[in-house]
Amino acid sequence: MTESILLEVSEGVATVTLNRPEVLNALDDDMIAALVEVMARVEADEATRCVVLRGAGDHFMAGGDIKGFHGRLAETPAERGAHFRAKIHKLHPAIAAMRRMPKPVIASLRGAAAGFGLSLALAADLAIAAEDAYFTLAYCLIGTSPDGGSSYHLPRLVGLRKAMEIALLGERFDAETALRLGLVNWVVPSADLEAETAKLAARLAGGPGHALGQTKALLNVSLDNPLEAQLALEAESFASCAATQDFAEGVTAFVEKRKPKFTGK
Repeated sequence: MTESILLEVSEGVATVTLNRPEVLNALDDDMIAALVEVMARVEADEATRCVVLRGAGDHFMAGGDIKGFHGRLAETPAERGAHFRAKIHKLHPAIAAMRRMPKPVIASLRGAAAGFGLSLALAADLAIAAEDAYFTLAYCLIGTSPDGGSSYHLPRLVGLRKAMEIALLGERFDAETALRLGLVNWVVPSADLEAETAKLAARLAGGPGHALGQTKALLNVSLDNPLEAQLALEAESFASCAATQDFAEGVTAFVEKRKPKFTGK
């Protein structure tokens, strides 16, 4: 793994850090490869029960490496199109893994979450933002359309009409606006972001892992399923949870009026 992505695993929490702070963690080819690798790694790691995605320094991610884009302008239009098509397809496994893995993914946001940075944050299950964080989809400002799954996630979070506004105008908005729109779950003082993120991650990592994974899977498909199909999935999911040790512990703890001690099994 290159140093453009750092991975630290402790007590069931995998912290993934975008690590190009000198360029606001802008996405380049090395970071793409590293992001795909690390997401595959944490998805497969049974000891990882929660993932935190953060940026090094003062920003989450300012988007793509625009200077790198500029270097492609000497190519023919066909060459340029082929390059970016291949580049974006390389990213897709990372986004797919974030949505698919049966463990919660938290985006911990400070400073800029712009362009692909916002797309990446939208792919997380939960988002906590510092009060000084700011957001813009920004793609239209460089004459392109969104990638990174934002055209999928954004309308599901804010509705189609608001998604059109955010994507077509590319305007910058603050953390309180993001909270009001449902793009983040919590806004906290900047000085408290790391501590509040750690508290949330510890709570999720200490939860009933199989049940949380099943819940995530159910919610991910709910907007695309008819009611009957979703009801059938709920029944199968509940049954699989009822066969776990965590279910036995949760029910017993409830009856005994104590806090459950889940193991993720």
